[in-house]
Amino acid sequence: VPAKTYDTGAYHEPGPIGILFKIVHAFLYLVQPNSFPQGKKKKKKIGIMLARIRDFFLVPFSQEVIVNMPAIYYEIGFIVSAALGLLFILLLPLVGLCFCMCRCCDNCGGEMHQRQKKNADCQRSCFATFLFVASFIIRQVVGVLCAYAANQHLTNQVRGAKKLLNSNFKDLKIFLNDTPAQIDYLVRQYNTTKDKALSDLNSKYFDLKGFFLKKLYIPAAIRDTKEALENVSVSVEVLQEGTERLHANLTDVKMHLSNTLNDSACSAAQAASTCNIIRNSLNQLNINANFSGLPGVSSQLAKINDVLKIDLSSLVQKVHFLTGFIDSQYRQSNFFHNIKNVLESVGSNITTFTKTLPVQKILADLMIYLTQSEAYVQDYFPVVEQYDFYRWLGCLILCCMVVLILVFYYLGLLCGTCGYDKHASPTTRGCISNTGGNFLMAGVGFSFLFSWVLMIVVVLAFVAGGNVEKLVCEPFEEKTLFKVLDTPYLLNQHWKNYLSGILFKNPNINLTFEKVYSDCKENKGIYTSLHLENLFNITEFLNISMYTEDVALKIEHIQINLSKIILLDEIGKENLLNFSSSGIEGINFAAYLTEINKSVTKVDLLSFANDLEARADQLPKGALENALKGHANNIRMIHNQQVVPLEQAMSTLNQSIRLLKRTSSELAVKVKNVISAVDAAQLLINNNASLVIVQETKKYMGTIVGYFEQYIEWVKESIAMEVAACKPIANVIDTAVDIFLCSYITDSVNTFWFGLGGSSIFLIPAIIFAVKLSKYYRRMDTEDVYDE
Repeated sequence: VPAKTYDTGAYHEPGPIGILFKIVHAFLYLVQPNSFPQGKKKKKKIGIMLARIRDFFLVPFSQEVIVNMPAIYYEIGFIVSAALGLLFILLLPLVGLCFCMCRCCDNCGGEMHQRQKKNADCQRSCFATFLFVASFIIRQVVGVLCAYAANQHLTNQVRGAKKLLNSNFKDLKIFLNDTPAQIDYLVRQYNTTKDKALSDLNSKYFDLKGFFLKKLYIPAAIRDTKEALENVSVSVEVLQEGTERLHANLTDVKMHLSNTLNDSACSAAQAASTCNIIRNSLNQLNINANFSGLPGVSSQLAKINDVLKIDLSSLVQKVHFLTGFIDSQYRQSNFFHNIKNVLESVGSNITTFTKTLPVQKILADLMIYLTQSEAYVQDYFPVVEQYDFYRWLGCLILCCMVVLILVFYYLGLLCGTCGYDKHASPTTRGCISNTGGNFLMAGVGFSFLFSWVLMIVVVLAFVAGGNVEKLVCEPFEEKTLFKVLDTPYLLNQHWKNYLSGILFKNPNINLTFEKVYSDCKENKGIYTSLHLENLFNITEFLNISMYTEDVALKIEHIQINLSKIILLDEIGKENLLNFSSSGIEGINFAAYLTEINKSVTKVDLLSFANDLEARADQLPKGALENALKGHANNIRMIHNQQVVPLEQAMSTLNQSIRLLKRTSSELAVKVKNVISAVDAAQLLINNNASLVIVQETKKYMGTIVGYFEQYIEWVKESIAMEVAACKPIANVIDTAVDIFLCSYITDSVNTFWFGLGGSSIFLIPAIIFAVKLSKYYRRMDTEDVYDE
């Protein structure tokens, strides 16, 4: 099935800031270690718990708290943390007010008098170190940089979200536009099935001829046996004549060679040994196989020819006539017309069914809604970016509040450390040192002014972002969120399955959010994912059996009379029996095979000629050498002209003898089987011809039905896995929840309050150390004076 590829990759990699996200996740795990319960038995408890969590935050604090104890237990970490934050918000301004009034009354370090102590330098150094460490933690470790990075990350992701949104809209449009084309492709493929069925119908609607030829086969053994006998007879004659001629030629060669070796040149010392070797090898120039004593096969061949005088090929012609007659009877009947009507009816019903499906209307409505949604997003996305800018600016101001406090602390440390003179008395301290002390107290004042405002933002972001992470993002990643949504009677107290109740108005259909999401994640077809067979069942409309019932009933009443046809008379049977007793089994196969397995000559003539020529080269140049080489060439010519044809004749004889040997062992059984098959076929034609034809017609109908069953199975598989593959829907869910809500917003918000909250917490020890340290930098009004 043709399918388009989708562009959206529903996966987000946060980059280096992901380390901060993991730290925040670990902190949230410490705050809320209770995970969603697993298992089917606890699914209902999860839903009840979520409802109670909702009620806990929405219902006023009253008797409902007793009912919502499971929700309180689940949220205990957030409740305690939020309570501590509220305590911080209430107490810190109050403590700051009391501290200010106390100092105005010259208490709490407000008195401009410093008592002399021996360890004053040590205390000053410790307070300065502690304040620097606290400020450093606020600025870098869990403070301003963390909050600023999260704030900037969210802005960057919002700016880049438009591309991801456009990619999702593009995939959804491809999904909607491609689905009708895929359905049309499935419908068009029916024509392939129909054309195959019509092709069989017009050519060989069923193999009736093959059926009868299987029953009435004419064994090729008779013709093969005759050909084998003829080959044996001819091959033996050729071999007998050829070996006689070869023997005469080899005798002449030996005689001439002997005369040459008797020449006086062979008496020389250099040639004597070579001539003796050649003279001793002349006995090898003889024939090895003797075919003159082999028995003939003329008697067997004569009996086979007598059998073949009866024209057994008429049996095949009768079978052809029989099948042609049946074929003409069928073509004059309504059988072909009924089959064609069935094929056309199925095709027209499939086309009608696809036109009556609400798919086109649904897809058109969805496309309109999608286009409107895309236009809405395109129109309002600049507004989102504008509001995000306001959010970014507000968060930046909060970060600047902390930075302002840090600036005062760092300036105080810098001026106090650089301007401090250990020889100066508290009343005579320099201007720079006094300014450093004033900066520290200014930082303390701004800490009291801003810290409670920062903590309000932290508490609100913590409660919202933390609960979204624990109640939405983590369960979504583990797919327990879908199990909660699938809890019976959770979203609607009257519906067991909410999704099927919305789609099919039947809440008893087992259709779950988890299964739909998983199927779409695997890119399965939407027909399977949403169980759309509950709206329209394709199998019912592709059921060919309801179209073929009438044709099958008509097949049962087919009647054809073939009783006048006689396949094989008694004379033909008698000749077949004569063939089985033709005497082939009496041939002496062992004698034939013994001679066939021998070589034509005792020695390979080519090797002998080559050896003779090599020895001639060892002799002195002269007439003897030339004569021996002439004899070698003569031997090669004998091999090519006489030995090679004899070897070919021996090969033919070998094949024919082995065929006859194999045939003789099976001949009687084959003839008996032929006669039995003829009798059985004749009985079938006389009595049960119509039954056989009905059976073969049913087999053909089964073949036709098989074509459509394959087509239906392919359609089912294609619709289940390929047509309207709903990967874009899963991508939209992943983009909305996993990427936008969790990765972009929730992780950034959680990291922001984590950094800002850490800064707010560390402002408390910074206030203490700054107040203590300022006493050592500021110029006092009075000091302790000791008389000597």
